[in-house]
Amino acid sequence: MSKIVVTGKIPNAGLEVLRKAGLNPQAWSQDVAMSREELLKQVQGAEILVTLLTEKVDSELLDAAGSQLKAVCNVAVGYNNIDVAACKSRGVTVTNTPGVLTDATADIALALILMVTRRLAEGERVIRSKTPWQWGMHYMLGTGITNRVLGVIGMGAIGIATARRAKACGMSVIYYSRSEIDSKIADDLGARKVSLDDLLSESDVVSIHCPSNESTHHLIGAPQFKKMKPTAFLVNTARGPIVDEQALVDALKAKEIAGAGLDVFEFEPKINEGLLDRDDVVLIPHLGSATTETRDAMAMLAANNAVAISKGRSPLTPVG
Repeated sequence: MSKIVVTGKIPNAGLEVLRKAGLNPQAWSQDVAMSREELLKQVQGAEILVTLLTEKVDSELLDAAGSQLKAVCNVAVGYNNIDVAACKSRGVTVTNTPGVLTDATADIALALILMVTRRLAEGERVIRSKTPWQWGMHYMLGTGITNRVLGVIGMGAIGIATARRAKACGMSVIYYSRSEIDSKIADDLGARKVSLDDLLSESDVVSIHCPSNESTHHLIGAPQFKKMKPTAFLVNTARGPIVDEQALVDALKAKEIAGAGLDVFEFEPKINEGLLDRDDVVLIPHLGSATTETRDAMAMLAANNAVAISKGRSPLTPVG
């Protein structure tokens, strides 16, 4: 029987998929991630690993697992925690979980847009801190998003889903992406493809949805913030390293942009201290896919990939 190691705590729905397929997963059951030392120990002899974003799958881990390792099934759409090239050189298949978290993440993106433009987190802090307040015509004014421009960086499934939500709120859409989207979708959204520079200069809200890799590391940094409107907002629900976090702090201090809504961070879970006390920033702890339904679906898709590979079939969602 294949040795399948689940390196982090996943929903039971995923474990049941493995068990019903006649597999007996060795599953981590604690809420906290296992230590690196423990991880290297647990993966020894595994044929398939089911991993979370908290586990770094590199040459060291692949060596620890051994030459019998067939696959790494990541419970995430992103896979920047995995050295895909190192896996490929060893004949190890990598899979991810696209599609099932599209709507949940797009919901969070829209929520962050509304929270930062309408100062909702700041307003809640006023109430919870029992700070005296009184309604007034000029009290805690925010910015409306109707008739504003949303600039989407990375027009994949989540970017498109976010654009649909923004359009329903009365926003117009421009996007920067490696390729054109389907013309029917573009027509439905009224979306046009522009250069990154044009997107930054035209957008009232910039929402990031591209993958994190070498080409997108610090894609948004000091030069890009200088090209944005001083009234514009940045929202990131993709991956933290796409944004130079210190450059963001500096841009906020210099009032080069109006604010930011962040679900992901460059050195997650550590957050730049310069962001923590700013009322023009909304910070949430990587909640993009955090619904019961979505996490179950992610775990089940990763498990079904593992089952397929263990049975000698092609995986459902291979990377590359």
